[in-house]
Amino acid sequence: MNNHTPTLAFHSGLAPWLEKFIAEKHVCGYKYATEAKELRRLDRFLSHQGLETAVLPRTLVESWITKDPNESSRTQRTRIGLVRRLATFLLLQGCPAYLAPARLTAKEPSPFVPHIFRLEEIQKLLAAADAIPVNPRSPWRHLVLPAIFHVLYGCGLRVGEVVALRVGAVDLLAGVLTIRQGKFRKDRLVPLTPCLCQRLRSYADSMGTRSADGPFFPAPHAGSYHRLTIYHAFRQLLWKCRIPHGGRGRGPRLHDLRHTFAVHRLAKWYREGADLNALLPVLATYLGHQSVTETQLYLRLTADLFPDLSARSEAAFGHVIPRRIAP
Repeated sequence: MNNHTPTLAFHSGLAPWLEKFIAEKHVCGYKYATEAKELRRLDRFLSHQGLETAVLPRTLVESWITKDPNESSRTQRTRIGLVRRLATFLLLQGCPAYLAPARLTAKEPSPFVPHIFRLEEIQKLLAAADAIPVNPRSPWRHLVLPAIFHVLYGCGLRVGEVVALRVGAVDLLAGVLTIRQGKFRKDRLVPLTPCLCQRLRSYADSMGTRSADGPFFPAPHAGSYHRLTIYHAFRQLLWKCRIPHGGRGRGPRLHDLRHTFAVHRLAKWYREGADLNALLPVLATYLGHQSVTETQLYLRLTADLFPDLSARSEAAFGHVIPRRIAP
């Protein structure tokens, strides 16, 4: 018996192929739990349409991928991408299937610009986190939450990676975090700065001896913190620091601590005259990006936010800085 989500029962004419499609993803190391639920919905739709043979007709695909009035464009693109992957699989198995055009999954330009905290804002935010009071109903909260926010900014980790950290994945002698099964199902090593490492040593000493399998940042119930709990604490810190919030979807977002880490790191390298050609791949690996292309976006943000660095950075590294696209 494996650790994957049990395969859901299918009933349409594609039932055996849907089972095999999901099994193949499991073999490749994907959990595919969310996708399996979506394929179960597709299977019900195909059954209601009377599909009894192993085919995926164009008419049914086009009906299925039509945007629901209550769903976002992003959700629709995700559904289309899943059906495209299924159709590709079916075609390789010799089953007739309609492959929707790739252009349907193209992302729309996002108007969102991440909030990059100024250094003084970060200092105020972390100082406010350090001042979180003792709560008798949550005896570790005043220790755990400050450490979490220092790691979010100090390492640029995703919040899901932080709350998933286990005691055994934190080597405070070597000063290295092991991020297991991060985004894209990849493991990576994240070195700590000496200052942050010392802070985490003090935190770990305060928490006492713990099992290697236990969460490094335990919640009151001894399990892992939910990311929404961290977000609510973040909003409270913003309020205490008088850092305005633009409302839902406008930020600052918790994930902006990661963006800020990357931009501040690049700005430091700029000032030190570092070789970005050599260091950009290092930053990409540190952040867990799939390619340097993702990391290059921070170069544009850095050049925009630090005008004193812009001229020199364009002259020295202009060939790797993405150009701003005119609206």
